[in-house]
Amino acid sequence: MHGERNHPPDSSSSSCDRLGFLQKNNSMDERSRMVKNLLSCDNSGGEARFRRTEIDFSNMFARDLLPCEQVGGLKLSARSAPINNSRWLALPDSHDKLFTYEIAPVFVLMEQLTLKKMREIVGWPDGEGDGIFSPGGAISNMYSVMIARYKFFPEVKTKGMAAAPRLILFTSEHSHYSIKKASAALGFGTENLILLKTDERFAFISLFSVPPLQGFVPLFVNATAGTTVYGAFDPINEIADICEKYNIWLHVDGAWGGGLLMSRKHRHKLSGVERANSVTWNPHKMMGVPLQCSAILVRERGLLQGCNSMCAGYLFQPDKQYDVTYDTGDKAIQCGRHVDIFKFWLMWKAKGTVGFEQHIDKCLDLSAYLYNKIKNREGYEMVFQGEPQHTNVCFWYIPPSLRGLPDGAERRERLHKVAPKIKAMMMESGTTMVGYQPQGEKVNFFRMVISNPAATRSDIDFLIDEIERLGNDL
Repeated sequence: MHGERNHPPDSSSSSCDRLGFLQKNNSMDERSRMVKNLLSCDNSGGEARFRRTEIDFSNMFARDLLPCEQVGGLKLSARSAPINNSRWLALPDSHDKLFTYEIAPVFVLMEQLTLKKMREIVGWPDGEGDGIFSPGGAISNMYSVMIARYKFFPEVKTKGMAAAPRLILFTSEHSHYSIKKASAALGFGTENLILLKTDERFAFISLFSVPPLQGFVPLFVNATAGTTVYGAFDPINEIADICEKYNIWLHVDGAWGGGLLMSRKHRHKLSGVERANSVTWNPHKMMGVPLQCSAILVRERGLLQGCNSMCAGYLFQPDKQYDVTYDTGDKAIQCGRHVDIFKFWLMWKAKGTVGFEQHIDKCLDLSAYLYNKIKNREGYEMVFQGEPQHTNVCFWYIPPSLRGLPDGAERRERLHKVAPKIKAMMMESGTTMVGYQPQGEKVNFFRMVISNPAATRSDIDFLIDEIERLGNDL
């Protein structure tokens, strides 16, 4: 227009300030070292194909992942105290989704490398297999049932349950209720889930205790590594012998007990886990990773993809310029997944494998300390005999008024009210809080579970004294 002049640029503003987002990011002279070598072309064999160059993330630090202004407050030194669940652990917020490599390349690689390491710890050769992080242990367990069904009856994916014979699932009576939920949600029906009896330590006895079932096809056995209430471990090797003999899928629900695989002292409790077809492992439980962080690990590669893929053309094009096996979203039952891997990877980088081992060992040492302090102490009765296998310590506190009372209906009725009253007084006084529950024919008992390595023996001593102080006059 007439009268307008082109003014020279303000020398006080930098060139970056005058560029838009895309220009600014594409005018950098030096590319990020994480992006520089992501893709390499291999045109051998007369056919143009693209493949990813493997990147070693073992020496990557937080500065490689976080905006510069966020790094100063981080200290990535090994320590025994739990990592603070601060805002920086939520940096991959709701706008970051894991479904294709091009959308979240670093997080996809993190997830794949971490899952491979977890599979190595399980005991699968070279960490081979597959896996994915899911919204929780219940969903991970559901994945295991889905892929077991797909493995043996793939036609169910397209034709439904009518294409399969009547299938039955097995689990122990003390397993997590998510197995029952999966049987209902996936169309098996809860009546086709067989609950197996357990021994005096609440580990399941044997599949041989089940009478022959005519017209049924055994599909799936769930072995629990660390039951929710008692912390019991099913005998995986014995169960695996039967599953291999009859060609049944073996799943190990290690949501609660999987963390013990990090401990050379305690991993024997999951002996035989390497024989499982699939494993659930929740780092957000025993390992203290912030919610949510659950992995389903599968020994056979390709089953997750085959079971769940729908090949949505707007996301999962087969002719991309990179190896599309890095587009992990089609393996999941949802589309976009929350970036759960980042917090786990960062904690593992900070604590190290040895740090997690010390974390696990300390928690189990504290539970053993509690057990040994109260097992023969006046006023305490253990729910089951013998040292707990996990950190679940289950006990009754018997007030002085009940100690001379013979075992019978009156004593049981009165004892049933003790734990709720003590817990209520704990909460009112603000000193501590311990959960309680009934189980089967057992009246309410305390279930003290230790998963925080910041706890000390003096905390355990205080807990015992506090229970006695609050319950003395009941």
